[in-house]
Amino acid sequence: MKRINLREYYPFYKADLFVEVPDEVADLLRESVLMEEAYRIRTYRHKAYYSLDYGDNIERKALIVALSPYEIIEEHWTAEMIYKGISTLPEKQAQRIYAHFFLGMTKAAIAQAEGCAVTAVKTSIRKGLHNLKKFFEENS
Repeated sequence: MKRINLREYYPFYKADLFVEVPDEVADLLRESVLMEEAYRIRTYRHKAYYSLDYGDNIERKALIVALSPYEIIEEHWTAEMIYKGISTLPEKQAQRIYAHFFLGMTKAAIAQAEGCAVTAVKTSIRKGLHNLKKFFEENS
């Protein structure tokens, strides 16, 4: 059993009030204090001082993303064009571009997985992007 001061955990207590609680409860209360402090530090570091209770429907805009039919069609068309463009590339370029941009692999990781030099991967991706640019210019 641990003895804690409820005034440290609950701001509405104006005077010290000591109670004995099981160790698990004391640990949970301490953990919640640490989590709140970590949240405060994150908001300070990332300058996230805005509130969703501001009143200009920011919370509604953040939670409800309603795309118009035109935006949905445009997304599908864009994805289709990207995949068509990638399919016109040589196999190595297509694999490397897909791994780098879609799977999020670094160029060094791609090179290590393929057993080749990083410069070869960089050159291949650069040439593949150039070929994709040409493909999009021709089909726009």
